Amino acid sequence: MSVDKFALRNLKDKRVLVMGLGLFGGGAGVARFLVNHGAQVTVTDLKGEEDLQESLEALKGLPIRYRLGGHKEEDFKDADMIVVNPAVPRESRFLEIARKAEVVLETEMNLFFKLCPARIIGITGTNGKSTVTALVGSILKEFHPGTWVGGNIGRSLLEDVEKIGTGDLVVLELSSFQLEALGEIKKSPQVAVVSNLSPNHLDRHKTIENYISAKKNILRFQGPEDFAILNRDDAEVKGWKGECKSQVIFISTEEELQEGIYLHRTNAGQGGETGQILVRLKDKEEVLDVMKDFRLPGRHNLENALLAVAAAYILEAKEEHIRAGLCEFKGLEHRLEPVAEIGGVRYYNDSIATTPEATIAALAALSGPIILIAGGYDKGLSFEGLAERIRERVKACVLLGQTALKIKMAIGQARESTPEIKEASSLAEAVQVARLMAVPGDTVLLSPASASYDMFRNFAERGRQFKELVTADAAD
Repeated sequence: MSVDKFALRNLKDKRVLVMGLGLFGGGAGVARFLVNHGAQVTVTDLKGEEDLQESLEALKGLPIRYRLGGHKEEDFKDADMIVVNPAVPRESRFLEIARKAEVVLETEMNLFFKLCPARIIGITGTNGKSTVTALVGSILKEFHPGTWVGGNIGRSLLEDVEKIGTGDLVVLELSSFQLEALGEIKKSPQVAVVSNLSPNHLDRHKTIENYISAKKNILRFQGPEDFAILNRDDAEVKGWKGECKSQVIFISTEEELQEGIYLHRTNAGQGGETGQILVRLKDKEEVLDVMKDFRLPGRHNLENALLAVAAAYILEAKEEHIRAGLCEFKGLEHRLEPVAEIGGVRYYNDSIATTPEATIAALAALSGPIILIAGGYDKGLSFEGLAERIRERVKACVLLGQTALKIKMAIGQARESTPEIKEASSLAEAVQVARLMAVPGDTVLLSPASASYDMFRNFAERGRQFKELVTADAAD
């Protein structure tokens, strides 16, 4: 299998509309790709020039026409192809205009799947998918130089598709939005990894059933030669085995598996509870002593490590490659990221935590009294489970954003006394309030349990601002 050169040549002089430039690289990447292959490109976005400054800078000097601050109906009628940002709702009236005009609709990820000549390892889940993606990449790069990492983790690989060889390995983080679109072309990765499943993006998917259905596209179109790696510790995901046409491998940190890959727990090293990984697959049984230098905190990161090890193992990674890849990996920005210790108070940036379950995992991973900064854009999720964990683990909460009142009300419905709750009108105020409440031995944790779009362009901007505020306090 090689890159479809005819498909690439066929882009020349085509009128292509990129709908949704975005801020994470996919829109800019596909626009550059299209220009480089001779397409006449127009970019349209509801956001204006100021909000899209970083992405526009990445396209500076290219022959692209821009329609910013709103869409024009004629652009959707006159195009030969529209590349749709995965965040655009399928019921958009502009997409309906395009369908009636019989315009071809594509996405950046769908184009990549159609063109990629290499084996694809796809990772999804409500939480942890970025960490698993990066961990898989870290291990594979120890023995396979032709390893590419991208997707929803923040890097489009479409521009690199002609450099990718048939023997290479491509590791992609896949969101529910991207998977929803992949279902339209009936494609799944050859290796599918699913970390966990809990309600998310209900503002877009409307029901949990729709969300689950989108996620299942990661394995729905696999064949008997493919692999599905599922987290048996997740109540939803473990039930997906019956729908798989591929070879299923379970992982577990909680139980000994007769077949699968699981963690044999021990208390070892400064990293706390770790253990050895036991592999039981068909007629193969092996002990992998690879966890001693793995330092990411929390049970959820043990699950992440096992998922990554399972994916790398079936791709023929050896024990020494797995050990080195786990050891080299220091974590991702905005994911339980240590920021500073000031006056005996530790600060952690967990801005990626856009669901209650992600914040629950962060609370379980840290020790000592916690002052939690939470709240943000409302995706329609319930905070009742998080409220229970807050009552158990949190000394005080500083709440902000659209979900502040919902979180406060959920905590207030608890059966016992609640932690002290403060409200803030901005992240700067929240950091200041938390700093004044903290004493030596406390941890101030930004883990919003909510998306960022009510106050920030994305979670990365929120996390960066938090770090700047904290380190400014340290400088003072």
